[in-house]
Amino acid sequence: MSSPSLEEILAPKPDARPRIYAYSIADKNHAGLLKVGQTTRDVKQRVAEQVKTAAIKNYKIEVDESAERNDGTIFTDHDVRATLINKGFKKTELEWMRCSVKDIKTVLTEMRMGMTFSGTHHQTFVMRPEQAEAVNKTHAYFHSIWKEDMHAVPRFLWNAKMRFGKTFTAYQLAKKLGAKRVLVVTFKPAVEDAWQTDLESHVDFDGWQYMSRNSNSDPTKVSAKKSLVYFGSFQDLLGRDDAGNVKSKNEWLHKVKWDLVIFDEYHFGAWRETAKELFEGEEEEVARKETSLAYATGLEKLNEDLSVLSENETEFLPITTRAYLYLSGTPFRALEVGWI
Repeated sequence: MSSPSLEEILAPKPDARPRIYAYSIADKNHAGLLKVGQTTRDVKQRVAEQVKTAAIKNYKIEVDESAERNDGTIFTDHDVRATLINKGFKKTELEWMRCSVKDIKTVLTEMRMGMTFSGTHHQTFVMRPEQAEAVNKTHAYFHSIWKEDMHAVPRFLWNAKMRFGKTFTAYQLAKKLGAKRVLVVTFKPAVEDAWQTDLESHVDFDGWQYMSRNSNSDPTKVSAKKSLVYFGSFQDLLGRDDAGNVKSKNEWLHKVKWDLVIFDEYHFGAWRETAKELFEGEEEEVARKETSLAYATGLEKLNEDLSVLSENETEFLPITTRAYLYLSGTPFRALEVGWI
């Protein structure tokens, strides 16, 4: 083996790549504040040195990310703080900012991509192959049905197994469809956080509006040009007054022409009489026939058969939609007990 040349020995080492960091201190004086800085060294070591000087132990590193743009150029902590200030966040002293971790991560994403995002959209991950396949298959299927009959209401069922990423993928389908009004109905209200977080954190859904009964905004005031996702449980959406009319709080919901209605956690519920107050189910005899055929032939055949059901039932009463998407962690169980 030959010895390294003088040029190789004296070759300059690559420049250290700076990193942006932010840490918090758990005391009343630093509540809601984050220290934003940069270093070319190990972030943990650098922060430990800073807090050691002041004998601080109750600190936490909240952000540790590259300070490199997508084109290879570098931005600084000064740039990050200046951008935060331009967004309306306050600088208290030195490098301390009154903002959230998501606010900083959003600025870092903006710096890297050379774009500006609303809210706290900062995630940039792409769909995995199986997610893209689900979106593309469903999109193609919907359009094949609409090509035959533009008034048809197609249905598709996803085997949304654990860690599939159903919320992110469902939103990608809505985006590919160009949907402006999306209704998410669940049998399990506890999943709301995931639906809201994915919509409000990923850059692909920048500008979309998320609402539920917990929102303080009026959904009827959202521009028709803006994509709206409304999340509700059957507990929220069901119910009529003594005269048999839709409750006043839900009247707006029934006036919207939804582009896509998503049934989430479908295996937790069933088409019981209470559910039929909002959604009229298929005729029992037809349902048994189509369900047994679908179950026997598997999910591929199921998604063909689900479209047949729409020919044998009155669609949403009184809610209208262009298409349905069913999400279930155990789709064959839903079929077996006749929930679809």
